[in-house]
Amino acid sequence: MRISDILIAAGLLTAEGVRTAATHQAEQGGSFCDSLAALGIVSQADLARIVDYAPATPATVAETGLSERFLLDLLVKVMHAAGCEALSEIAATIKLPFQIVSQLAKEAARRDLASAAAPRDGKALWDTRYVLSDAGRRWAVDALAQSQYIGPAPVSWTAFKESILRQRAANQTVNWQGIQRAFAGLTVSGEFLEQLGPAISSGQTMLLYGPPGNGKTSLALRLEQMFDDLIYIPHAVFVDGCVMRVFDPSLHRPIIVNTVSDDTIVSIRRGEVDDRWVPCRRPFIVAGGELTMEMLDLRYDQASKFYEAPLHIKANGGCLLIDDFGRQIVSPTALLNRWIIPLENRIDYLKFHTGKSVEVPFEQLVIFSTNLDPSDLMDGAFLRRIPYKIEVKGPTREEFHSILQGLAARHGLALTDGTFEFLVREITEHRGCELANYQPKFIVEQLLAASKFLGREPSFDPRLLRFAIDNLCVRSGGGREREDRLPTLAEAA
Repeated sequence: MRISDILIAAGLLTAEGVRTAATHQAEQGGSFCDSLAALGIVSQADLARIVDYAPATPATVAETGLSERFLLDLLVKVMHAAGCEALSEIAATIKLPFQIVSQLAKEAARRDLASAAAPRDGKALWDTRYVLSDAGRRWAVDALAQSQYIGPAPVSWTAFKESILRQRAANQTVNWQGIQRAFAGLTVSGEFLEQLGPAISSGQTMLLYGPPGNGKTSLALRLEQMFDDLIYIPHAVFVDGCVMRVFDPSLHRPIIVNTVSDDTIVSIRRGEVDDRWVPCRRPFIVAGGELTMEMLDLRYDQASKFYEAPLHIKANGGCLLIDDFGRQIVSPTALLNRWIIPLENRIDYLKFHTGKSVEVPFEQLVIFSTNLDPSDLMDGAFLRRIPYKIEVKGPTREEFHSILQGLAARHGLALTDGTFEFLVREITEHRGCELANYQPKFIVEQLLAASKFLGREPSFDPRLLRFAIDNLCVRSGGGREREDRLPTLAEAA
C-alpha cells in the first residue's frame, strides 16, 4: 500500500495532488513526501502524523522479523490449502512483497518442495506459477498439523510492542475546539466538557457514573469522534512460537483506500507501507454485559493451534468502554483484580497455554460507565487507580426544556410553557421521578406512535401525554391507578 493512498483515505490528499507531487518528484528528485511538503499540498505535521506511524515494507526475509523456516511453512500451507500457485496470489495472501515471496518460492524449489512453471503468455514475472511436489504436500500437511493459521504473515513481537507505544491513545491531540465539535448537537454543560477534556487528553482511566437515563453511554460513544488519527494494526503477531491474530474486522475500522491509477506515478505505487499492517482509525471498542474473564485472556484454539488476542489488546491505541459496569457476567472485583497492575503500570502479562507469560503494553483509554454507586462496586484502592471520576447528572429544568424544545421542533410539535410545566410537575411531583435526559425523546416518540395509531396529527394532547407518562414511570407499590383524572393543559396551567 502506498502512503499516497493512505493520505487520500485520511482526507489529506486528492488524486490531482498525487499527480502534481509525482511530477515534481520526477523533475526534482527526492521522495514523494518531500514533494508533497515542498509544494504545500500536505503539511509537515500531517505527513509526520501519517508517515511516522507507517511501518516500512521489509526488503528481505530478515527484515520481516520471522525465520525463513516459518515463512516456508506459511508459503506451502497457502499453496496447499488455499490453492494459490501464482506468485502474485501468494503475495496477496501473505501480504509480503513480491521479491520476498519470489525468494521463498525459489528456496522451496531448491528443497524440491515445488517446481516453477513459466508465466502464461503475456503475463509478467509475478504471475510465475509454482506447483507443490509430493514432498511439498507432505511438508504442508506437517506444517498444518503444527498450526492451521493461513493468512497474512505475522509481524514480530518486538515490532508489535513498539507500535503500541508509538501509537498510544495519549498521542492523540485533544483540545477545547475538538471536544466541542465531538459533542455538537447535544445539550452538555461546559463544566462537564471541562472535566472530560483532560481525562481524554491524558489517556488514563475514567469513570462515568450517575443515575440511569442521563446519557452516559451516549456521551462516551461521542468520544469516538475525538479519535481521528490513523494507526496501524497488524493482521497477526508471532509470539512464543505461535501466531496471535490481532486485527478484527468486527471491531477495527480500516480506512477505505481507493488506489489512484496513473502511469505517471508508477514509481511510488508499491513498497511504502508494510501490508501486514492495516491502517485503521483508532479503535473504539464497547463491552457490555457480555464481558467475561475469558475475553481478557489469550484464547488458544486446540484445533487450529493459534491464538486470538484478548479484547483489551485489540483496543490498544484507542478506547475500551466497559458499559453498564457492575452488570457484567464477571464480577466488578474480579475484573478490577485482573486489571489492577495494567491500570496502574500500563503493562499487562499474557499467559500462553504452555505456561509462559510475556509482557505487553496496556495503552488504551479505559472508560467505566455505571449507574450504580461506585462505592458499592469498588473499594478505595481501586478508586485510587481511576484518576478521573466524572459524575453525569440529570438535566436542570433549563436543559430539560432545551432538549424537549429541540425534539418537539424537529417533529413539528408546538411546546407551550403550560405544556412544559405540566410535564415537569407530572413527572417530578405526581410520579416522584427525577428529570432525566432520556425522557424528552421517550415522550416525543410515545406521542408520535400514539398519534400515528389514532390517525391524528402529532400534538401534545393531554390524553396522549398521560399514556406517555404512564409508560415513562412505573407506579410504585403495585397500587391501582389513581382515580383522579389527568387535568387538561388549561387546568394544569
